[in-house]
Amino acid sequence: MAVLAYSLGKREINQHFTIKNAKLISLAAVLLLLLFHTALRHYGGGDSCEWLLTKGRYLGENVWQPYGCMMHKYKSNDAVTCLSKKRVVFAGDSRIRQLFYSFIKIINPEMTEDGNKPPKRMPVNICRSSSEQSSKWSIKLHSGSSETLQQYRANLTAIAAHLDKLAEHAEIYWVLQDPVYEDTLSENRKMITNQQLDLYNQAATEVLNSSKHSGRSRVKLLAAARQAALETIINSDDGLHLPEGTRNVGAMVLMNSLCNKLLRPIDGSCCQTISPPNLIQKLSACFFLAAVIVFVVLHVLGCNRHRRHATPDVESLEEKKPATAAAPLGPKAPFQALCRMGVIMLYFYLCDRADVFMKEQKFYTHSAFFIPLIYILVLGVFYSENTKEAKLLNREQTDEWKGWMQLVILIYHVSGASAFVPVYMHVRVLVAAYLFQTGYGHFSFFWLKGDFGLYRVCQVLFRLNFLVVVLCIVMDRPYQFYYFVPLVTFWFVLIYATMAIWPQILQKKTNSSGIWYLGILAKLLGLLLIICFFAFSKVGSFTHVFSVWPVSKLFELNGSVHEWWFRWQLDRFAVIHGMVFAFIYLVLQKRQVLSEGKGEALFPAKISNLLLFFSVVSFITYSIWASNCKTKTECNEMHPYISVVQILAFILIRNIPGYARSVYSSFFSWFGKISLELFICQYHIWLAADTKGILVLIPGNPSLNILVSTFIFVCVAHEVSVITNDLAQVVIPKDSMALLKRLGAMGLVSLFVLMSQLLTPGT
Repeated sequence: MAVLAYSLGKREINQHFTIKNAKLISLAAVLLLLLFHTALRHYGGGDSCEWLLTKGRYLGENVWQPYGCMMHKYKSNDAVTCLSKKRVVFAGDSRIRQLFYSFIKIINPEMTEDGNKPPKRMPVNICRSSSEQSSKWSIKLHSGSSETLQQYRANLTAIAAHLDKLAEHAEIYWVLQDPVYEDTLSENRKMITNQQLDLYNQAATEVLNSSKHSGRSRVKLLAAARQAALETIINSDDGLHLPEGTRNVGAMVLMNSLCNKLLRPIDGSCCQTISPPNLIQKLSACFFLAAVIVFVVLHVLGCNRHRRHATPDVESLEEKKPATAAAPLGPKAPFQALCRMGVIMLYFYLCDRADVFMKEQKFYTHSAFFIPLIYILVLGVFYSENTKEAKLLNREQTDEWKGWMQLVILIYHVSGASAFVPVYMHVRVLVAAYLFQTGYGHFSFFWLKGDFGLYRVCQVLFRLNFLVVVLCIVMDRPYQFYYFVPLVTFWFVLIYATMAIWPQILQKKTNSSGIWYLGILAKLLGLLLIICFFAFSKVGSFTHVFSVWPVSKLFELNGSVHEWWFRWQLDRFAVIHGMVFAFIYLVLQKRQVLSEGKGEALFPAKISNLLLFFSVVSFITYSIWASNCKTKTECNEMHPYISVVQILAFILIRNIPGYARSVYSSFFSWFGKISLELFICQYHIWLAADTKGILVLIPGNPSLNILVSTFIFVCVAHEVSVITNDLAQVVIPKDSMALLKRLGAMGLVSLFVLMSQLLTPGT
C-alpha cells in the first residue's frame, strides 16, 4: 500500500509503477490464486469438514483455528436447536467421558462432571457408553506388546465394515488417541507412551481408510483434538487427561461438524455447502454478461470515442476543469465500466459466496493492532507535502483526515480490536468524525453555493450508494447491512431538507441583513429538536417511522430496525455538530477573525496556546476515561455527548499552528479519496463471511496473506471509485428531462426488486 500511494503521489519519481500497472498485477495475482485454490481443493483434499476434523492451530489461549475455514462458537440455544432431533452417543474410556462432558456443557454450561453418571434433564438425547477396551487400556494391561497391537488391528478390522455400514444412516466419528505427558504419568501408567499411542492411531487410520467406498471412508476421523492436545498436554494434571480448554476444542469441533450444515451460521464456514444463487443474483449476472456483449459489439464497430470526466468529490462536487475542450463521452464508455464492474463483482462473489478461497476467524492481540498502526502513522508522516492553500480544513487536509481514519478503522476490523473496549471507544470517535465531516461539508456547500438542484442531489446519492446497491443484489445482503452508507445517506437527505426548505438562507443573503443568521440558527435548532425527539422516544416513535413498507426495506436488518436504531442514536449529534462548526467557521472567516495565511497561527498567540493546551488535555482525559470503561454499553451512553470534544480538539491541534496547516500527508490523502470504497469493499474481499472472518488467499502464511489480499483490495477499491465516477456522468445527466426519465426507470427497477423480494419465500 505504501509503494502504491507513494507512486501515485510522486508520479514524476516513478513512471513505471502506476495505479494502472498495479491493477494489472492484482488481476494477474487473482487469476493465479484462483488456479491455485482450485487445484488445491481438487488434488489436495478440499473438503472443509476434513479440514475441521484433522487440521488446525492455536491463535491464542484456548482459541482454535481450523485449517482454511471458520469454526462457530456454539451457545446453548443453537446447540439445542441443532440436536433436538438427533441422538448422540459417546462410547469409550475416561478421555471420551471428558469429551462427552465438554460436549454437553455447550448445551448446558452449568453442567458438572459427576463421575460416571449421565447428566439429568438434558433438552436433547445424548448418552454415553463406558468402555475400558481402548488402545490406552490395551497398552496399560499388556505393557505395549506388539501382539496386543496386532490383536487391536484385527479387532478393529472386524468391526470396520459394520461401522461403515452404520455410517450410511448416521454420522460415525472415531476419535484418535490424544498424546500423554510422560513426565507426570503415575507409575502404573508409565507404559503408556506417545510412541505406542502413535502406533495405535496409525493402525486405526489404516484400517478405517481401507474400508473406503467410492474412494472415501464414511467413518470420520477426529484428529483435531489430538493436534490441539500436542501443544497443551504439558498442562495436564496427571499427564493422561487433557486440560479443560483442550477438551472444549474437541467438543466444539464435533459440534461444528454436526451442526454447521444444518444451522448455517455465517461465522461457521467449516462443513457448509454453497447456497445456490437466487433469482436476483442470476439476473444481475445476466445483466453484466449483456453489458460485455454490447461492449464487444461496439468495440468491433469501432465506437472508440471515450473521455473520462474529471472526478468530483462527493462532498463538494467540484470538478477540475480540463485545459482544453474534451470530446463528449462515447457510447462504449458506460458498457466498458459495467464490464469492469462485472469482473469485480465476480471476484466479490468468489471471495465471500463461493467455496473457492479460504476463511479464518479473527483473533485480537495488542501487537496485531498497534504494530500496523505505528507503521502506517510513520509512513503518513514521512510522505508529507505542502498544501495548495492554508485554510482551515482545506481539501488536502480533509482527504488526509479521512485517509488515516479509514486506515485505522481497517486495522481495527481485521485485527478484531472491537474486543478491546478502549480501542473500540477511540474508533467510535473516528466514525463520529466521518459524520461530523458530512455535516461540515454539505452545510458549507449549500451555505456558500446554494445549489439545491436535482442534479446535485442525485449525483451525491448515486456516488454514495452505487456500490452498496450493486453489492446488495450480487451478495444478497440487505441495504442496512452496509450500515455506514445508509447512515450518511440519511443525514445528507436531512441536511438537504433543512437547508432547502423555505426560506433558503445562503451566505450572500446575510450581506444585506444579519437577521438571516437567526433564521439559519432556527433551522439548526429545529433539526436538533427532531433528533432529540427520536432519541428520547426510546425506540418507540423511531421504530414506527422506519418500519413502514417500503421504507423498512432500507432500514431493517434481520426483520428489525434495532441495528439501525443503534447506529443512528450512537452518533446522533455528530452531523449537527459539523453543521454548527461549519456555520461558526464561515462566519468568522467572512468577518476576517481568523489568520489563514501560510505559516500564520489561526488565532493570536495567547488564545492559540490556551486552545492547544485544552485540546491536549481533552485528548489525554478521554483516553484515560476510555481505558477505564468496563463495558461497551456503559461507554456508548456517554459517547454521543463527548465525541465532539475530541473531534474539535483534533481540528484545533491540526489547524492552529500555521506550519501544521500548511502541510499534509499525500499518503493519507490518497487513501482518503477512496475511503468510502475502502470501507465497503472490506466487507467481502479483505474480511470474509460478511466481516466475521478474514479472507485467506495465501494459506499457511498470515503475514504474506495480509499483504497480498490488501494489495488486491486497495486496487479494487480504487477501480470501483473510478467506475462510480464514470457511470455517474452517464446515469445522472445534467439535462432535467433526461434525468427525470432515468429516475423513473430506476424507480421501476427498484419496485421490481422489492416485489421480487416479497414474493421470494423466506424474505
